[in-house]
Amino acid sequence: MLHITTQDPAVQSICAKDPKLKQLISLIGDIDIPLRTDYLSSIVRSMIGQQISVNAASAIYARLLDLLGGHITVDGLIMTSKEELREVGLTMRKAEYVKDLADKIVNRDLDLHHIAAYDDDAILQQLIHVKGIGKWTAEMFLILSLGRPDVLAVDDVGIQRAAQWLYGVEKSERRQLLIEKSPLWAPERSIASHYLWEAIHVGFVQDFKSLEELIEMRNKRK
Repeated sequence: MLHITTQDPAVQSICAKDPKLKQLISLIGDIDIPLRTDYLSSIVRSMIGQQISVNAASAIYARLLDLLGGHITVDGLIMTSKEELREVGLTMRKAEYVKDLADKIVNRDLDLHHIAAYDDDAILQQLIHVKGIGKWTAEMFLILSLGRPDVLAVDDVGIQRAAQWLYGVEKSERRQLLIEKSPLWAPERSIASHYLWEAIHVGFVQDFKSLEELIEMRNKRK
């Protein structure tokens, strides 16, 4: 579990650099992030989730778990045919991806046992050599499994959506906004990522047109 409090020096640092993000952080407060410490399952889950809804991905992942006896293992993936993987909902391409993942672990092209000891760039390089793992999937692993402190996934739709809402920019501008904010938020970019995601998780982005509207509604209730 990763526990982020508003009193953390890293949080204080990013608040000092970005007043708008500071407002969001003060409204959300402390957050807890359950890290995905089963690295293999984490990567497989991200592969399944590519370009489909969260609900669909969760259903496919649950069926895959049942197929493999409740736990995703390298041996289980190797022994399972592509056809069986397709029967639980994976596309042929994603079935190939998880098979390639298992093969690369067996061949030691991907060192999951010691991967936490590598720096961010070395981990990215190892992961993107696996079929189906692009920069986004690798960044999700760094943030959500290893808890690395300085990762901003500019191509993550959730982060883009929350940034668009927070800073009041057009949809076409939100990715570029994140690129421009990235050096400002360093070396605490993961904190920005978590709070932007949290703005969606707690319903701020869905329920209010802007941060200003949210603050106004809060003040009226006092």
